[in-house]
Amino acid sequence: MGLLEGKLGVVFGVANKRSIAWAIAQAWKREGATLAFTYQGERLKENVEELAGTFGADTLILPCDVTSDAQIDAVFAAVREKFGRLDLLLHSVAFAPREALEGDFLDTSREAFRVAHDISAYSLVGLARAAAPLMTNGGSIVAMTYYGAEKVIPHYNVMGVAKAALEASTRYLANSLGPRRIRVNCISAGPVNTLAARGISGLSEMLKHYEAHAPLRRNVVPDELGHTGAFLASDGAAAITGQVLYVDCGYQIMGM
Repeated sequence: MGLLEGKLGVVFGVANKRSIAWAIAQAWKREGATLAFTYQGERLKENVEELAGTFGADTLILPCDVTSDAQIDAVFAAVREKFGRLDLLLHSVAFAPREALEGDFLDTSREAFRVAHDISAYSLVGLARAAAPLMTNGGSIVAMTYYGAEKVIPHYNVMGVAKAALEASTRYLANSLGPRRIRVNCISAGPVNTLAARGISGLSEMLKHYEAHAPLRRNVVPDELGHTGAFLASDGAAAITGQVLYVDCGYQIMGM
């Protein structure tokens, strides 16, 4: 029997087969979970339908713009109708306007700051609030973050500030939801060549730098993030909440 046998979950943030969200979804599925998926916009609909369809023809696949409370409510209404309850939620959603990532942080516009925080941080609060009433047996909420929340990373700019807000939100949500036995944690992944990461200038140099300086002298691979996601969703992590778990081959511990 898998670690997540009988668990019901919903996954936000799959873009294509390279997505970290997809790696975690596959791990959850292997461990026995039944999952629903959302997609952002028509551009990604076909990709998500093709991938999620491999989990079964009746897999629930729903549109969701996380800036819309109405769409969030519609997703969880459909999940309630399909599953009746919920155990797992994966938040792998982030966005900032390209110009805010390429320029000087000092030049970040008010609108770029708002958009980055709304989509990348506040959405976790909105999704958790909608999911909580369905997590009648407790649950696990897992979000994706990055070291740029803690230290300055070139070209990460406002996204680093938004990820810092996401990590703080994780702690406050963990406290709010703890009495309901709902755990909230972040995985801080090392750089991975995903669609989102390719929006950051200098990704190839970053990958080489991590490989040269991380204690394990390599980069993390998506399957490893999947295993971590399965652990945090399982009873093995029953006493872990409000944490940022670094899965970056040890890079975070290094000073020089």
